[in-house]
Amino acid sequence: MNILVTGSNGQLGNEMRVLSETHPKHRYFFTDVQELDITDKAAVSAYVEANAIELIVNCAAYTNVDKAEEDEVTAMKINAEALSVLGSQGVKVIHVSTDYVFSGDEHVPCRESDPVAPRTAYGRTKYEGEKRLLAVCSEAVILRTAWLYSSFGNNFVKTMIKLGKEKERLGVVFDQIGTPTYAADLAAAIFTVIESPVWRPGVYHFTNEGVCSWYDFTLAIHELAGITTCKVTPILSEEYQYKTPRPHYSVLDKSKFKKTFGVEIPYWLDGLKRCMGKLNS
Repeated sequence: MNILVTGSNGQLGNEMRVLSETHPKHRYFFTDVQELDITDKAAVSAYVEANAIELIVNCAAYTNVDKAEEDEVTAMKINAEALSVLGSQGVKVIHVSTDYVFSGDEHVPCRESDPVAPRTAYGRTKYEGEKRLLAVCSEAVILRTAWLYSSFGNNFVKTMIKLGKEKERLGVVFDQIGTPTYAADLAAAIFTVIESPVWRPGVYHFTNEGVCSWYDFTLAIHELAGITTCKVTPILSEEYQYKTPRPHYSVLDKSKFKKTFGVEIPYWLDGLKRCMGKLNS
């Protein structure tokens, strides 16, 4: 099978590229905006036809939460309009979405069937993308994830390491709860979907197992990085003064994915240890 991976220069796209080397069963085509504009229907159609693409894995997204509030038009173009383009190619699609489609006011892990209520431009555009994809592609698989990080690109893990080495004190919010998700584990989940003997379209949730706060996450990062000179203190979200509201509880229920595909999902701290091993090497 010929598989197109869009957004290949991002965290998840790079992890997909690495894992593809150990999965020679299929042929992979990796593109980013420089090679293929996923909002350009004519360009996408020509690429799909020229390379006999049978499956699209969309890792591309407008993910800057704060900038999306200021430029929802661009966020909508990449996060939603592009899904109409990708979904109308007559091939299967795997698309990555987000916990931001929910309000963040929940107190139990969100299931796929729970009502959505995005409170940010980012969340609205991502949910609009889900709807547009499902409207034109009955063979779509949507994977909602959260708190993604990797040894590639810019992310919370690298930022906390940098700040931990530069500062003597650091305040990190403790009243936002979620699950750090190693992009390599999400990539492995995508490969599980691809290589399943039966194609099972639908909406699924995938993160690593367990929960923590950003404060807990930072303490673990610093411990694994050997940072001892920076005092990390817990603060409230209101003390940080976010430009855009963040979900206070963004834990996703992964029961459907685990039951459907028969997999065990790694604990978040185990994923972090593997990522830190790469960063420290």
